[in-house]
Amino acid sequence: MQLIECTAEDHAGEIREILNDAIVHTTAIYDYHPRTPEDMVEWFRAKEEGEFPVLGAVDEAGDLLGFATYGVFRNWAAYKYSVEHSIHVRTAARGKGIGRALMERLIQKAVRQDLHVLVGAIDAGNAVSLALHRSFGFSDAGTIRHAGFKFGEWRDLVFMQLILETPTHPVDG
Repeated sequence: MQLIECTAEDHAGEIREILNDAIVHTTAIYDYHPRTPEDMVEWFRAKEEGEFPVLGAVDEAGDLLGFATYGVFRNWAAYKYSVEHSIHVRTAARGKGIGRALMERLIQKAVRQDLHVLVGAIDAGNAVSLALHRSFGFSDAGTIRHAGFKFGEWRDLVFMQLILETPTHPVDG
């Protein structure tokens, strides 16, 4: 496995496949409608505009096994040092350390970009993701009960946060 920077040209289709599998088959994404190719153009545009990374894990053939990214947490200026992240790994590639490798690199990127808080919003039933986050020092920041309705039942959403030592000199404005 190799970690890379994903591009729209090379990886939008594979990222879309991973996202759509999560939408259709899991509670990792509280959405009902699979992403379209047009959605992915907008998704990558927002990542570029925000200077947000899209990291990928590829196998020796160059196939995307998983990806990680972060983006705007809340859309007001005072939240500029906080981001919400996500990590998704293909079903067949889970349990092989890919999520761990992506999380480690994502945290490194956040430190280099002088961010202060990484926020994860995780389905309460996703024990693997909750354990991964805790292993990196994320702490529980609260649970919103019945935050979403998917697969015929109410879903609880756990917020987790990792506070970074950066930036060393935060500023208003």
